[in-house]
Parts: sequence; structure tokens; C-alpha cells
Amino acid sequence: MNGPEITLEVAPELRLFVSHERRGGPTRLTTDGASTLGHVIESLGVPLTEAGTLLVNGEPVPRSHVAGPGEHIDVRGIERPQQLPGAPLRFLLDVHLGTLARRLRLLGVDAAYESEDIGDPALAALSARERRVLLSRDRGLLRRRELWAGAYVYSDRPQEQLRDVLGRFAPRLAPWTRCTACNGTLAEADKDAVSDLLEHGTQQAYDVFAQCTACARVYWRGAHHGHLETIVADAVREFGGAAV
Repeated sequence: MNGPEITLEVAPELRLFVSHERRGGPTRLTTDGASTLGHVIESLGVPLTEAGTLLVNGEPVPRSHVAGPGEHIDVRGIERPQQLPGAPLRFLLDVHLGTLARRLRLLGVDAAYESEDIGDPALAALSARERRVLLSRDRGLLRRRELWAGAYVYSDRPQEQLRDVLGRFAPRLAPWTRCTACNGTLAEADKDAVSDLLEHGTQQAYDVFAQCTACARVYWRGAHHGHLETIVADAVREFGGAAV
């Protein structure tokens, strides 16, 4: 590049995306004099889904701004909770986030998930068609232009991933209302009506059931319910929602 020289600094939470020499604070950068600020930021490794307010010499500018000589650029992180148009808030998770998808569904959050890799173009198109926020740890996927909205999942630990998503988007929580297998809605089920789907021991030990209205999977408070209750209780206590 043989254009204007600028000074650029990214917010601390965004420094994992940039090269090591740009993580300590403001650094100099020579631009081509024609690219938008959004393009410059993305070329440094920061997905635009993660870039919040852009400041030039302390004043906010759009991503279409073309930097001039001597400008100081601050790239802020996304403000939380992040506001997105439309309701209700819905998500789409890539193939690597199955546990996160199930935990979001456990909390009643609409979370579509593909258990097989359908490819980046198909995921991005689905995000746009159904107006879903695409959650991924794949920076390349989040750079696709056809996305409706997207977000980088910063941790590789499901518990931290869940807190990250809930804290960033503040979706309405309605625990125990979605099927963790297919994302369908649950309804109370009469024991006699679902008895053919139950093993004999389950029929004898439990009386309260719910059934998915989409895939017909049956749910009851089995051996793992205590662990699930803990996940739900922790989320509701920290982020609000329906009573457990």
C-alpha cells in the first residue's frame, strides 16, 4: 500500500483477531487511500460482526469512511446487549457448536443447528433467509457478505459460550419449552398417550411428561435432570427469564 498513513487501535477484546504487533495499543498503518474503513479493519483480521463504533480522532464515523492522512482510528467492541432489528431473536449455529445449541434450546431460545457440515455458503444463505444470527468460531464464515447477522463465539467451553451469547444478545429465556434435539416446541403430554414410546422402567417411575410437537420426542425428569436444572438455574439467576 502506498497511501495515507494512519494510526489504528483496536479494543482489548478484539486484539485476539489482529497480529501480535498490533495488540499493545496504537500502531501505524499505511492504507491504499481508497478502501473503506470497514475493509481495512477486516483485512487486519477483525470480523465486522465484532466491530462496534468506529472513531476517527474521537468522532464516530460509518464503516464506509475512507481514512485520510494522520487520522487516529479507534475500533470499539460491540456494545452489550447488542440490539438487532426484528423479534423474536433467533440463532443459527455451525456444526461445531452442538452443545451450545442444546443449552440454548434448554433455555427456550430458538437455536437452529446443522449436525452435518452443509458448507459456509448454505449456512450464510440460511441466516439471511430466516433472519437468524449465525454463531460461529470460524472467522472466515463470519466474513460472508450474505449473512443477516453474525457473532464470533469467543470460548471453546460450552458454559462460557452460553454466558457469552446470553450476555451479548439478552434473548428472552423460557426454560423447558423447546426440544433440545430438534428445536421444536414442547407441550404437556398425557402418560397414556406416550406410553408406547417409553421403556417399561420409565413408565413405572415417572408420571409427568412433555412431548415435542415437531419430532414427537418425549421428555421427563430423568437421571440427568439435576444437571440440567443447574444449567437453567444459573442462567436464569444471571440473565433473567421465566422461573425455573
